[in-house]
Amino acid sequence: MNGALRLIASSDDHSTSARISDATQPSDEELLDAYSRAVISAAEKASPSVVNIDVQQRSRSQQASDLRRPREARGSGSGFIFTPDGFIMTNSHVVHQASRIEVTLSDGRRLQADLVGDDPDTDLAVVRIHAPSLIPAPLGDSQSIRVGQVVIAIGNPYGFQCTVTAGVVSALGRSLRSRSGRLIDNVIQTDAALNPGNSGGPLVTTQGEVIGVNTAVILPAQGLCFAVAISTATFVAGRLIRDGKVRRSYIGLAGQDVPLPRRLARLHNLPVENGILVMSIEPESPAQHAGLAEGDVIVAYNGAPIGSIDDLHRQLTEAQVGFRSRLTIIRRSEKLECDIIPEESRPSLREGR
Repeated sequence: MNGALRLIASSDDHSTSARISDATQPSDEELLDAYSRAVISAAEKASPSVVNIDVQQRSRSQQASDLRRPREARGSGSGFIFTPDGFIMTNSHVVHQASRIEVTLSDGRRLQADLVGDDPDTDLAVVRIHAPSLIPAPLGDSQSIRVGQVVIAIGNPYGFQCTVTAGVVSALGRSLRSRSGRLIDNVIQTDAALNPGNSGGPLVTTQGEVIGVNTAVILPAQGLCFAVAISTATFVAGRLIRDGKVRRSYIGLAGQDVPLPRRLARLHNLPVENGILVMSIEPESPAQHAGLAEGDVIVAYNGAPIGSIDDLHRQLTEAQVGFRSRLTIIRRSEKLECDIIPEESRPSLREGR
């Protein structure tokens, strides 16, 4: 009897616990309200820092015979203030070669801006305005975000100022090809809707902290949008403010990715199955001084395996400028090593495919 009573009492406890648990679970309406409040709070915190950027650029289609009457192409994009003294982050493709830049603040003030510097290799740029009472956006930590996390994009698509869209982080650590041909690493993929004019605007967390700079969409796909991580953006911005550019090294060759014959890879115990076939060499370049020749295949740089042009680009950083490095190449069937001293990159003479 006592055992039966104890069993009944135990069943009642479980039932009561279940009812209490159900009562404490938030309803769908409450969850949606919490989501809405998070987005509203983030937008209210970040929007005062978001700006609209209007630019005038010399038309690329202008004919040489019409140089006396230059035609100007107009464009627009977004940006955000990230320092109290008026430095603004945006995309390189928004302001590159702009002859005039005008910034409209969230409070309606319209100001002339100066281009501090732009870096096509990461599609980032910094412009500056001079005005009182500027509100910088709080910067977050792009290393701490997770796939599935809610994010909010703020910008000016098609000129509609301070447009807010929300979504989630779809993937981390993506690579995206910049217009210069280099890969932008550590790119955030999101499904927060972006449209023309969103470029350069911030991607923020529900705390209103910027964790990315919106830069690209894949058309005609839906929900494939990308932002450069704020860790990359702050590094590039620091270099642009200091030097007006980001210094990188170059060795002065044009090449293409090629597969290595399996017998050669085995013969020389190579850790890669591909290399860079040297197609041409710039006169008086580091590659020429190092004795490289057309037809050589680069397979390592300072001991690091090189299987593609992108691998080589990652090695040719600012730190390599002026320092002796070691290239490992395959010439015909022989494995050779040669010393090379990279120089500072020149825009028209970069390693390409």
